Amino acid sequence: MHEHTTAEQAVDGFLRGEMSRRELVATLMGLGAAAATGSRIAHAAQDAPTFRAVSVDHIALSVTDLDRSRAWYERHLGLTTTSQDASSVFLDAGDDFVALFKGETPGLHHFSFGIRDYDQQENARKLRAAGLEPKLRGGRTYFDDPDGIEVQVSGV
Repeated sequence: MHEHTTAEQAVDGFLRGEMSRRELVATLMGLGAAAATGSRIAHAAQDAPTFRAVSVDHIALSVTDLDRSRAWYERHLGLTTTSQDASSVFLDAGDDFVALFKGETPGLHHFSFGIRDYDQQENARKLRAAGLEPKLRGGRTYFDDPDGIEVQVSGV
């Protein structure tokens, strides 16, 4: 992924074909997060990111009615169901997917970024070194953003 320090440089890089739409979105999200916390983008080696997201792998939503939500996403976005059980539905969205989980309150359940060289134990070590608390479930790695929104990293 290319390093860009401003949103304008990122958009220019995208328009020149130097980065994918997913890379552009990830870069802009990172810039927004940095601006919201008042931080500056640092390029020094000691300020390297904990992970380098190369894709938005999936989003997971809590929904109150799985069948109703599945039908809505199929009808209005053309997503197709790849698997379903009593508590979840997984919908194909091309290179990515949307997961629906049965919940009492609708909203964002979590979202996942794809990273290269995924290794759960190494991920946990990196998170702890960065002052974050990893949550390991099965072979998956989760952690919270500053507002408590759950983030997952997964292999690409």
